[in-house]
Amino acid sequence: MEAAMGLMRRMPPKHAETALSALLSVLPEHSSDLLSQVDQPLQVLCDVNCGKEFILCEYNRDADSYRSPWSNKYHPTLEDGPHPSQELRKLEIEANDVFAIYCDQYYEGGISSVYMWDDENEGFAACFLIKKDGSKSGHGRRGHLQEGAWDAIHVIEVGPEEEGTAHYCLTSTVMLSLTTNNESSGTFNLSGSIRRQEIKFFCIDGHGLLSCRGSSM
Repeated sequence: MEAAMGLMRRMPPKHAETALSALLSVLPEHSSDLLSQVDQPLQVLCDVNCGKEFILCEYNRDADSYRSPWSNKYHPTLEDGPHPSQELRKLEIEANDVFAIYCDQYYEGGISSVYMWDDENEGFAACFLIKKDGSKSGHGRRGHLQEGAWDAIHVIEVGPEEEGTAHYCLTSTVMLSLTTNNESSGTFNLSGSIRRQEIKFFCIDGHGLLSCRGSSM
């Protein structure tokens, strides 16, 4: 398993799906670990209820269906799939509206999705996803690349500690792949991925003052 994860860390993102499929056939006993730990380039599906695209990931999947953050329904239809609590759903809707604007202004186009769910420790978690296709045929506005993709996955876990203290764990993964072939820039192919994690503890004392301590990985 350690060798398999080492191989996937060195694999170009655009070949990750093929490599993962090969590893699953060789190591079927580790399939659940591989699927949960290996990040792959994000896929997109259209919500037929509203005509908006949303991003597929492990955090909105149940069986072979994926929940749309726009309609809160599963595609294909799944009657008993998990949904966030009413309070989290309201926050999820607001976050999707905000990130759609951020994605358009900062990335000059692209697709974003935000998913939230309750955890077992009286806290909650959220996943913020952004996919930008910067190729000539994609939704890039400049069109300088022959092929280009930016996939960003940000997962934050929030939970209570002792009274007045909460922990925040943010894990971010970015996958980049681009190819150019023109007279001005020449021909090259570049791809790679990076993952970073940061954990912080926030505490409010008796005077209402907020303090913070944490670590990065």
